[in-house]
Amino acid sequence: MVKLIRQYTVFLPNVPGALSKFVELFANEGINIIGIASEIRDDSGVVRVAVDADRKVSHILTGAGFTTIETSMLSVELPDKPGELLHLAKILGENNVNITTVYGTSFGGSSGRLLLNVSDPDKALEVLKATLKHN
Repeated sequence: MVKLIRQYTVFLPNVPGALSKFVELFANEGINIIGIASEIRDDSGVVRVAVDADRKVSHILTGAGFTTIETSMLSVELPDKPGELLHLAKILGENNVNITTVYGTSFGGSSGRLLLNVSDPDKALEVLKATLKHN
Protein backbone atom coordinates (compact mmCIF):
# COMPACT_ATOMS: atom_id res chain seq x y z
CA MET A 1 0.00 0.00 0.00
CA VAL A 2 1.24 3.49 -0.91
CA LYS A 3 -0.32 6.68 0.45
CA LEU A 4 0.44 10.28 1.32
CA ILE A 5 0.79 11.14 4.99
CA ARG A 6 1.99 14.17 6.97
CA GLN A 7 5.32 14.75 8.65
CA TYR A 8 6.01 17.44 11.23
CA THR A 9 9.58 18.56 11.88
CA VAL A 10 10.46 20.49 15.04
CA PHE A 11 13.51 21.50 17.03
CA LEU A 12 13.62 20.17 20.58
CA PRO A 13 16.10 20.88 23.35
CA ASN A 14 18.39 17.97 24.15
CA VAL A 15 17.20 17.55 27.75
CA PRO A 16 15.40 14.77 29.63
CA GLY A 17 11.63 14.95 29.21
CA ALA A 18 11.58 17.13 26.06
CA LEU A 19 10.44 14.29 23.82
CA SER A 20 7.73 13.11 26.20
CA LYS A 21 6.24 16.62 26.39
CA PHE A 22 6.29 16.85 22.60
CA VAL A 23 4.65 13.48 21.86
CA GLU A 24 2.11 14.08 24.62
CA LEU A 25 0.55 16.70 22.34
CA PHE A 26 -0.24 13.98 19.78
CA ALA A 27 -1.52 11.55 22.40
CA ASN A 28 -3.82 14.19 23.90
CA GLU A 29 -5.35 14.74 20.45
CA GLY A 30 -5.73 11.01 19.76
CA ILE A 31 -3.29 11.15 16.84
CA ASN A 32 -1.20 8.04 16.26
CA ILE A 33 2.49 8.52 15.47
CA ILE A 34 3.46 5.99 12.80
CA GLY A 35 7.10 7.04 12.47
CA ILE A 36 9.61 9.09 14.39
CA ALA A 37 13.25 9.99 13.77
CA SER A 38 15.65 12.38 15.44
CA GLU A 39 19.07 13.87 14.96
CA ILE A 40 20.78 15.34 18.02
CA ARG A 41 23.49 17.99 17.87
CA ASP A 42 24.90 19.25 21.16
CA ASP A 43 22.10 21.06 23.01
CA SER A 44 19.25 20.59 20.52
CA GLY A 45 17.82 18.15 18.07
CA VAL A 46 15.57 17.85 15.06
CA VAL A 47 12.63 15.50 15.48
CA ARG A 48 10.51 14.25 12.58
CA VAL A 49 7.13 12.76 13.38
CA ALA A 50 4.99 11.04 10.74
CA VAL A 51 1.27 10.77 11.38
CA ASP A 52 -1.52 9.05 9.54
CA ALA A 53 -4.13 11.70 10.29
CA ASP A 54 -6.78 13.30 8.13
CA ARG A 55 -6.49 16.60 9.94
CA LYS A 56 -3.54 18.92 10.18
CA VAL A 57 -1.98 19.36 13.61
CA SER A 58 0.52 22.16 12.99
CA HIS A 59 -1.73 24.60 14.85
CA ILE A 60 -1.52 22.37 17.94
CA LEU A 61 2.26 22.40 17.77
CA THR A 62 2.55 26.15 17.20
CA GLY A 63 0.04 26.73 19.99
CA ALA A 64 2.37 24.81 22.30
CA GLY A 65 5.30 27.03 21.29
CA PHE A 66 6.94 24.83 18.66
CA THR A 67 8.09 26.10 15.30
CA THR A 68 7.14 23.33 12.91
CA ILE A 69 7.51 22.45 9.27
CA GLU A 70 4.72 20.33 7.78
CA THR A 71 5.47 18.22 4.71
CA SER A 72 3.69 15.56 2.73
CA MET A 73 5.51 12.28 2.58
CA LEU A 74 4.90 8.76 1.35
CA SER A 75 4.11 5.74 3.44
CA VAL A 76 4.99 2.59 1.52
CA GLU A 77 4.32 -0.92 2.76
CA LEU A 78 6.60 -3.50 1.14
CA PRO A 79 7.42 -7.18 1.55
CA ASP A 80 10.13 -7.69 4.18
CA LYS A 81 12.81 -9.22 1.98
CA PRO A 82 16.18 -8.22 0.52
CA GLY A 83 16.11 -5.90 -2.50
CA GLU A 84 12.75 -4.19 -1.88
CA LEU A 85 14.31 -0.82 -1.01
CA LEU A 86 16.58 -1.13 -4.05
CA HIS A 87 13.57 -1.79 -6.28
CA LEU A 88 11.69 1.20 -4.86
CA ALA A 89 14.71 3.53 -5.14
CA LYS A 90 15.30 2.48 -8.76
CA ILE A 91 11.65 3.13 -9.70
CA LEU A 92 11.76 6.62 -8.21
CA GLY A 93 15.19 7.43 -9.67
CA GLU A 94 14.16 6.28 -13.15
CA ASN A 95 11.17 8.62 -12.89
CA ASN A 96 13.34 11.57 -11.81
CA VAL A 97 11.99 11.64 -8.23
CA ASN A 98 14.63 12.38 -5.60
CA ILE A 99 14.43 10.74 -2.16
CA THR A 100 15.47 13.33 0.45
CA THR A 101 14.65 11.46 3.68
CA VAL A 102 13.90 7.81 4.37
CA TYR A 103 13.19 5.89 7.55
CA GLY A 104 11.22 2.78 8.38
CA THR A 105 11.12 -0.67 9.86
CA SER A 106 9.86 -4.18 9.27
CA PHE A 107 6.93 -5.58 11.18
CA GLY A 108 8.92 -8.66 12.13
CA GLY A 109 8.01 -11.04 9.38
CA SER A 110 6.23 -10.54 6.13
CA SER A 111 6.11 -6.76 5.61
CA GLY A 112 7.60 -3.41 6.51
CA ARG A 113 6.90 0.29 6.15
CA LEU A 114 9.11 2.96 4.63
CA LEU A 115 8.46 6.66 5.12
CA LEU A 116 9.89 8.83 2.37
CA ASN A 117 10.25 12.53 1.73
CA VAL A 118 10.60 12.99 -2.01
CA SER A 119 11.03 15.87 -4.43
CA ASP A 120 7.58 15.33 -5.98
CA PRO A 121 5.17 13.44 -3.67
CA ASP A 122 2.24 13.43 -6.11
CA LYS A 123 4.33 12.05 -8.98
CA ALA A 124 5.95 9.46 -6.70
CA LEU A 125 2.53 8.36 -5.43
CA GLU A 126 1.25 7.92 -8.98
CA VAL A 127 4.36 6.05 -10.18
CA LEU A 128 4.53 3.74 -7.17
CA LYS A 129 0.83 2.91 -7.20
CA ALA A 130 1.06 1.95 -10.87
CA THR A 131 4.32 0.03 -10.51
CA LEU A 132 3.98 -1.73 -7.18
CA LYS A 133 0.50 -3.10 -7.82
CA HIS A 134 1.95 -5.27 -10.60
CA ASN A 135 4.53 -6.90 -8.32
